[in-house]
Order: sequence, then C-alpha cells, then structure tokens
Amino acid sequence: MREAVIQLQQIKREFKMGGTIVQALRGIDLTVTCNEYTALMGPSGSGKSTLMNIIGCLDTPTSGTYILNGKDVSKMNDDELARIRNKEIGFVFQTFNLLPRTSALENVSQPLIYAGIKKSERLERAREVLVRVGLGDRLDHKPNQLSGGQRQRVAIARALVNNPSIILADEPTGNLDSKTSYDIMELFDEINRQGNTIILVTHEEDIARRARRIVRLRDGMIEGDTLAAE
Repeated sequence: MREAVIQLQQIKREFKMGGTIVQALRGIDLTVTCNEYTALMGPSGSGKSTLMNIIGCLDTPTSGTYILNGKDVSKMNDDELARIRNKEIGFVFQTFNLLPRTSALENVSQPLIYAGIKKSERLERAREVLVRVGLGDRLDHKPNQLSGGQRQRVAIARALVNNPSIILADEPTGNLDSKTSYDIMELFDEINRQGNTIILVTHEEDIARRARRIVRLRDGMIEGDTLAAE
C-alpha cells in the first residue's frame, strides 16, 4: 500500500456573497497516494478550482481536515501555509506566471530564494532541472524569446526545483496548440514515472485520460472517482 500524501476528510468551503452563503465544497473525502497521477475534472462552478486552492494551501477550508504528508494543514495560519507551499508543492499554471525580464535560469531558481538557499546552489539546481525538461540550451533566454511550449517547460522546471512531493497543474495546456499540448503531457508522464505525485486540473477529456485516475466534481461534491483505462 502506497503512503498517503493527501488526505481530505469532510472538506467544506463556504463563501459569503452579499447576504448569501455559497457552498463551494460540500464535504469532500479524497486520498491521494505517493506517485499517483490524478486528474480533477468538472464543469464551471463544480468546485474544482476551490478544491485545487485548498490542496495547494492557497486557501483553507471552512471545516474538515486536510492532512498533507502527515501534517494537519487545515488549521495553519498564512505564514505556516506559505512555508508548506514552498516546500511541498510545485505549481504549474495555464498562464505560465513567469517573470518577464528575467532569464529561464533565474525564473526557475526563484522558489529557492524563499527557501534560503545560496545563489550558486540555486543556479546549479535550476540548471539541472531545466536540462531535465529539455531546455539546457535556453538557460539565458527570457520568456519573450521562448515559444509557448518552452515557457510552460520553464514553469514546470520551476515547479520541480524544490523537489516537492506534489506537482499541482491548473489547465497546463490551456494556452497551447495540440502538438505542443501533447509534448507537455508527455513531459508530465515522464515526471510521474520519475516519482512525482501529480494532480492535474482540466476540463479536457483527452488531457484527463493521460492521468491514471480521474476524479469528477459536480456541485461541490465528488460524483465520480475512476481509474483511467490503460
């Protein structure tokens, strides 16, 4: 039995909108084990973005328990959540979120600054991970000198640089053409084979089928949890 990385128990999240309380999540139970590759799917308003924000320690639940690698993060304050985020989770976004005036190498080394790692080691680790994602010849290029697919590879390298236990990818192919999307998903497959746990948020069925497990949300609840066909 693989070790659990994420354990969500009766996670609820409510938002006040005017005089109304909106129930974004209505009691989510979910366990994700080490090296699993899971896709989160659901229509707009299903709660998948809220769930992703809670898993990523960007938000805290209204009630329920979230255990991340044995630590109860559901009760942590903002500073504690920021530390856990930087150490345990690598984020990949649809819009890349790169610093426009800095090189690929500097973009990738950024999370290591917050981890307090000295500059020479930061740059060496950033170089290693850029080579790993196939950009060893683009270290000094700025984002505007790179294609969309190369920018997403830089973003993936940045997510990997801290050796996080989880890679959380939010619509990572949403801004890419079909061929580039395929290449990026091949890279995620390889990262998963090398031992990283991946949670992918997508609304595209063909992208979700690349994962080993598909969790479907509707109206703030899990309506389906299936292993993808091999």
